[in-house]
Amino acid sequence: MGIGNRASVGAVNERRRVLCDWGSSRLRAFLDFEGVVLDRRDGPGINRLGADSPAAALTAVLAAWRSGYSLDVFLCGMAGSRNGLAEVPYVRAPAKMEVWRQGRLCVRVEDLGAIIAPGIQAENFRDVPDVMRGEETQIFGALTLERQLATGNHLFVLPGTHSKWVLVRDGAVARLQTHLTGELFDLLCRYSSLVRVGDDPATDEGGFEAGLRAAVRGGLAASFFATRTAQLIEGRTAGWARAFLSGLLIGAEIGGVLDESTFRSEPITLIGDPGLTAFYLRALAARHVSAQALDGERCVLAGLRVLADADRSF
Repeated sequence: MGIGNRASVGAVNERRRVLCDWGSSRLRAFLDFEGVVLDRRDGPGINRLGADSPAAALTAVLAAWRSGYSLDVFLCGMAGSRNGLAEVPYVRAPAKMEVWRQGRLCVRVEDLGAIIAPGIQAENFRDVPDVMRGEETQIFGALTLERQLATGNHLFVLPGTHSKWVLVRDGAVARLQTHLTGELFDLLCRYSSLVRVGDDPATDEGGFEAGLRAAVRGGLAASFFATRTAQLIEGRTAGWARAFLSGLLIGAEIGGVLDESTFRSEPITLIGDPGLTAFYLRALAARHVSAQALDGERCVLAGLRVLADADRSF
C-alpha cells in the first residue's frame, strides 16, 4: 500500500493501528487506517538502541501520532526477542497462519496496547533446529496477497543480514534454513583486507557474475582471496571487488540449497527489498532457475494486518 495523504489526519482520540516491523538494524512504523498507510516513521533497530530501552525507543518514534490518535500497536520481528519489548515464545513448525496468530503476546507499553507476533522454530534442511522472527510475517502476508502460494509446496527466499530459505507446504511453514550471507559480506567488507586495496568505488557489473562463476567452482575459502588479488594483479576497482564478493557469497548460498535434490522442482518466491532481490534473481537465472519476487514492505504490511485482524481488543 502507498502512503496516503498526510493532510487527512483525523480528530484527536480517533483510533488508528500502528504496524511495526522491528528488526536488528531498524524499526519501521506505519500508521494504518483501513488498509491505507497514512504516515511512516523510522527508528533504531533492537541492536542499535544504545542506552534507550525498547519501550522508550518505541514511544519516541510514535510520539507524534500519540498526540492525535489512540493507537493500537502490532509488531513483528525482534520486538519479540529476549532483547526486545518482551520475549514471545517461538511457534513450532509445521505452523499455519492461524497457529502463528494464536502465539501472539499482548503487552502494555506505557499507555499503549501492543500485540507482538511470535517467531517460528523449525528444523532446517539438515534436521538442525533453526529460527526466524519477522520473516514469517512477510511469508504469511505473501500468502494473503498471492493466494496460489497457499497451496502446494513453495520455497521462499528472504534475503537480508540473515538470509532465510523457507519451505511452505499447503500454507504451513515446514522447514527453514538461515544463511549468514549479509552478515558475512558486511564483516568482510568492514574488517578484512579483501576490498581495501583501492579506493575507487566504481561499480563493475562483471564482478558479480565473476563471483557467481567462482562460487560454482567451489572452494569458498580459497575464492575469497581472489577478491584481493584481482585488485592487486588485474587492476580491478574496489567496486568490482565488492560486487565479486557479493556474487561469491550469494552464489554459494544458492548453490548450497539448490544442490539438495529435494528442492530442485519447488517454485521459488523471493521476498525483500527490490534492490537486493534483483541480485538473487540474477544469481538464480545464472543457474537456469526461474523465480518471482515480491516486495518485502508490501508483504510485511499484509502480514501485520493479518495479525491485527486476529484481535482488535486489548
